[in-house]
Amino acid sequence: MVKIRNYKFRLYPTDSQEYKLQNNLAVCRWVYNKFVDFAKHGFVSRNDCNYYLTELKQQESWLYDYHSKMLQAVSSQIDGSQKALIELNKKGYKTGNLKFCRYHDFRTFTYNQTGFKIEEHGDKILLYLSKIGYVEIRQHQTISDNAKIKQVIVTKSKSGKWFVCVTVDISESMTNIPKISFSKGVGIDVGIKNFAYDSDGNQTANPHNLKKMLKPLKRIQRKVSRQKKGSNNRLKSILKMQKIHEKIANRRKDFQHKLSSQYAKNYDVVFVEKLEKLNMVKNHKLAQSILDASWGTFIQKLEYKCKLFVEVPAKNTTIDCSRCGNKVPKSLAVRIHRCNLCGLVLDRDHN
Repeated sequence: MVKIRNYKFRLYPTDSQEYKLQNNLAVCRWVYNKFVDFAKHGFVSRNDCNYYLTELKQQESWLYDYHSKMLQAVSSQIDGSQKALIELNKKGYKTGNLKFCRYHDFRTFTYNQTGFKIEEHGDKILLYLSKIGYVEIRQHQTISDNAKIKQVIVTKSKSGKWFVCVTVDISESMTNIPKISFSKGVGIDVGIKNFAYDSDGNQTANPHNLKKMLKPLKRIQRKVSRQKKGSNNRLKSILKMQKIHEKIANRRKDFQHKLSSQYAKNYDVVFVEKLEKLNMVKNHKLAQSILDASWGTFIQKLEYKCKLFVEVPAKNTTIDCSRCGNKVPKSLAVRIHRCNLCGLVLDRDHN
């Protein structure tokens, strides 16, 4: 059995290496925009893009200075984007054609199959990238010995930090398949007042990551809006604003990873309510709190960490009594469930 796993590490390039990394992003963006222009009259396949890339190399000889697999990965990106638009059209969404990518919006490039390796040099661990050289990485997790690296994706965050996502294939025997005990199960309900309630009566407080950072965020946003577009001071303020956004996102990810890992370690089967999140955020009074809680990403983490993950239809889960099944209608303002049939009184989310 082959298991695919991703590792994300921080890169620490020198000034010359950072220039080369940034140059790779610029070249991939240039090729991406060429492909978008090539596809403006209709769908083009991955092979069509690769043939067009060969023609571009004949016209622009400087493209040979860049890793070929990196440039070919852009054609896969275009192919995937076109297919995603087709699927959205089938579902009834109105979509236009592919858009040209602006300078600051293209942040990743991929080395697939060849052109990379991870080596130890003394007390440092270095990532080798073809046409760039050895770049120092902080490998906080060890990659297993029987893992085979398939590709690396280099990403630049909006705050200017560089990361690499390493995709590996790990061979495991069928005897390592985990055994599931249905007696070790738990039901989880997410909320706003408290982030999560479970069927064992535990509740996890909502960290309110955005709310805690809202004051400095509003201050820097006002500063950005007052400054002249294109000025250096405005660019500096935008960088500060992006660092605050990144800090909020990192805190949210850290909290969700710890909580989802806790449930995955302690329980074999996890049941979660299937929420229509897009419909819920139409309530403008609760939209910011719902988006700050980011229930979707938390459920996604639970799904890939747990042994068995089950989504339960949300219909009547708040109305039905958990003890006797009696229907107890209540508005959103009523936070306590009181059953007039069996006398059960408890928090509505716990119910």
